[in-house]
Amino acid sequence: MKITVEEVLNKKGHDVWTVSPQTSVYEALVLMSVKNVGAVVVMEGEKIVGMLSERDYARKVIIKGRSSKDTPVADIMTPLVCAVPPWRTIDECMALMTARRVRHLPVLKQDGKLDGIVSIGDVVKAIISEQEFVIQELEAFVDEALKNPDKERRRPSV
Repeated sequence: MKITVEEVLNKKGHDVWTVSPQTSVYEALVLMSVKNVGAVVVMEGEKIVGMLSERDYARKVIIKGRSSKDTPVADIMTPLVCAVPPWRTIDECMALMTARRVRHLPVLKQDGKLDGIVSIGDVVKAIISEQEFVIQELEAFVDEALKNPDKERRRPSV
């Protein structure tokens, strides 16, 4: 059983919050706070041009003494965005997030349109859920084997 990004989005929802590059960092932070998210996608029309995360704010505004009300998102966003299609597995997302050192992956449909976003929290939750399922299957297999040691059986396909 391999959980896909599409399965995660179908459970959590396809909502994704976006801002334009001209939006002030302050306005973007207010949106992130109201929606209780750690990042927003920066878009020009239908095109993704960057990501803005709490980490960008902390490192590129606060530490540098800038004003969030006077700084446009374009000045501090991460411009190179790594995105995934809905058919990617959660394991592949974890590997990509680790390699690229990112915590959020926009999800793009085949036509290139934004379909949602997965966070590192979503990925970890899905991996834990998958592992719990495997453990339950293996426990059931072992329990059955202990009850009927002479019965021939196949290992569960997990």
